[in-house]
Amino acid sequence: MGFDTGNTGFMLVATSLVMLMTPGLAFFYGGLVSKKGVLTIMMQSFVSLGITTVLWFTVGYSLCFSGDVFGIIGNLDHAFLRDITMMDALSPTNNIPLIVFISYQMMFAVITPALITGAFAERVRFKAYLVFQILWLLLVYFPFTHMVWGGGLFAQWGVLDFAGGIVVHATAGMAALASVFFVGKRAERVSEPHSIPLIALGTALLWFGWYGFNAGSELRVDGVTALAFLNTDVAASFAAVVWLAIDWKITGKPKFVGMLTGAVAGLATITPAAGYVGTGTAALIGCIASVVCYLSIGLKNKFGWDDALDVWGVHGMGGITGVILLGIFASTKVNPGGADGLLHGGTHFFLIEVAAVVIAAAYAFVISYAMLSLINKFTPVRIDAKEQLTGVDAAMHGETAYLM
Repeated sequence: MGFDTGNTGFMLVATSLVMLMTPGLAFFYGGLVSKKGVLTIMMQSFVSLGITTVLWFTVGYSLCFSGDVFGIIGNLDHAFLRDITMMDALSPTNNIPLIVFISYQMMFAVITPALITGAFAERVRFKAYLVFQILWLLLVYFPFTHMVWGGGLFAQWGVLDFAGGIVVHATAGMAALASVFFVGKRAERVSEPHSIPLIALGTALLWFGWYGFNAGSELRVDGVTALAFLNTDVAASFAAVVWLAIDWKITGKPKFVGMLTGAVAGLATITPAAGYVGTGTAALIGCIASVVCYLSIGLKNKFGWDDALDVWGVHGMGGITGVILLGIFASTKVNPGGADGLLHGGTHFFLIEVAAVVIAAAYAFVISYAMLSLINKFTPVRIDAKEQLTGVDAAMHGETAYLM
């Protein structure tokens, strides 16, 4: 029997869209940092396309989706994609090539550690970052992917996470906060982004790619796919408008960067719930996303945490909020394959969603801080103040984005 060509074609497009999100993130972050650190932050995103792909091929896919060890991690039966052929189907009920699913999940693994880099922008040495990325994937991302999507512990509990509120955003956001505490403040704080057009370009690529991120997570084309697609746009749009309104009210001016940040907050927050809630709920989630993430950034500023690009406030708190809201608003009337949230009598489902995201957040924070401490014993993690002031692009890579 041949593969379902429609579903296969859609998933190949979705995979390409998720891949595009990593360069999009590079432009988004690149615009937000100083002009002396553009290449460093962009390279940290782009290098993940290479490093993560190598790790995914060798052990990552197998550790996430092959076997089960104590519900925490998979095994190495499919290391180096051993015994996987181009004729293998994903499952008896989803007749797309398994290698398409492997590629799709690989793109999720690529962007997740890259998200963290915005928190420690212009402060971490490239060698230390490479080691951190590899260890973080092995010790944080792969276990939680297995636990949520690979049949592990959380899946056995009945936890749902449509496209990565727990697996991607909560873990990366809390790892970002841990890195801020470990690395400390920048020698020179950038008061304004160096290129708002780059931020806009990056947001556009992220928003566009997010349709593959969320709608593609249904792994086929059906009504839920279309719902997740629409919910993605609705949540992002409502979040962008609400953030714009809040910023305008507080600062007295409508800020473009604020609107773009709001859109990303909405995208991150709807991610875990995209295929499990109605469109009206997605609009509400977008509004809540802007309020929560805006307040989180205000809290960060009040305490003086130097999360340079607000990874914790936007991705971390957005992902955590989205999972909690999924636990409240999910409805089997919307998606019979989902669950009923707290508002529909699903108290148990709400509690396991909260428990799962709290465990993921706490684990990611502690392990990330411990990893940076360990790495620092072998190679310096922090770029010294003189090199930061001179310019990390020139100091770390011998290149600059602009003629000085």
